[in-house]
Amino acid sequence: MQNIAVIGTGYVGLVSGAGISDYGHNVVCADIDKTKIEQLNKGEIPIYEPGLHELVNRNVNFNRLSFTANVDEAIRNADVIFIAVGTPEGENGASDLTAVYEVARAIGENLNGYKVVCTKSTVPIGTGEKITNIIKDVSKNINEFDYVSNPEFLREGSAVKDFLWPDRVIIGASGSRAFKTMKNVYRPLYINETPIIETTVETAELIKYASNAFLSVKISYINEIANMCDEIGADVHVVSKAMGIDGRISPKFLHPGPGYGGSCFPKDTKALISMAKEMGIDLNVVSGAVVANQLQKERMAQKLLNLFDGDIKNKTIAILGLAFKAQTDDIRESPAIEIINTLNKNGALIRAFDPAANENMKKRFNDLKTFDSWEEAVKDADGVVIMTEWNEFRGLDLLKLKGLLKSPVLLDCRNILRMDDLETMGFKYDNVGRKKR
Repeated sequence: MQNIAVIGTGYVGLVSGAGISDYGHNVVCADIDKTKIEQLNKGEIPIYEPGLHELVNRNVNFNRLSFTANVDEAIRNADVIFIAVGTPEGENGASDLTAVYEVARAIGENLNGYKVVCTKSTVPIGTGEKITNIIKDVSKNINEFDYVSNPEFLREGSAVKDFLWPDRVIIGASGSRAFKTMKNVYRPLYINETPIIETTVETAELIKYASNAFLSVKISYINEIANMCDEIGADVHVVSKAMGIDGRISPKFLHPGPGYGGSCFPKDTKALISMAKEMGIDLNVVSGAVVANQLQKERMAQKLLNLFDGDIKNKTIAILGLAFKAQTDDIRESPAIEIINTLNKNGALIRAFDPAANENMKKRFNDLKTFDSWEEAVKDADGVVIMTEWNEFRGLDLLKLKGLLKSPVLLDCRNILRMDDLETMGFKYDNVGRKKR
């Protein structure tokens, strides 16, 4: 059992801190945001993530997990310090590392003995060296430490499962002492034979970006194939199923839709492109995926316009789903934003509902009318667009939906409704890459 400090209580920090405490370690999650710490100490979870509340409560009750706004004290009392602060998109797609470097300076100021400093935040290649130099300069090399890159691979909506039962753990370090310490942190996984990959810091930093960029490319690729299916009358679901049977391809992330969003894929692809340009390398495939993703969002908006013959002025449109995907309240880079902008630009009236993301989207669009159920949102609307694949939308009662709508017009951007049912019910509809009968 070790004393762990996790600096940052955002998405990555909170899930990681709670997960590490569940491995049996003493974990203190620290943040300069006192309001957030007060919430956590009251048992309030500031983000929507299935299973996280139970995970946090269990480990708080076992006295393995606590929260503090005293970052300095947390650093001094820790054997291992995880940096888990935000790295938002900065200029020209590069990552803004301001918060990361602030934590590095705080570590240098409070380095009172040997510690392992481990970065969980997604940071550009070479950041580890910069963090190491900052700590050395500030601490004046009085105490020894080792640096580790330990990137996270958490999917919003299933982050608790991803942390407790990961596909692999990446540990990038330069010394055996650091590897040994980190293996002890992840000892339950090591015993269960979870693949633990030991590598250099720079390689570990690149693995995270390479993984997310590849998945982004895969999503953009199947979306472009879906667009071809639209034109020739083919069914993208059959295409993707046949592709996925090939073991070299696999079926994962071959699901067509309105484009990817969230906190990782948009930011990480742009950051990787920016890093490569600094090296004099053009990442044409990844750059193409970024362009294709934006065009896919615009294509969904155009599909909606086409269902109304290009005229939606004064039409009431219901949007079902505002989060970038189901099981999260995250609206960052959500395809729903493009739809809302298009509707506003063309003079439409909007009624919206999301099981978790209503309030977050209202912070972006102050005048957005949101409702507490899909039934309220679609009532007397001229049409409806499904943007997020929440389970309750998968099971929509189409007879009830048609009765509530002023006119049965529907755009299914997630392909979650049966076309036969829509045909039978007399809907005017469109979707993403599926053949209309």
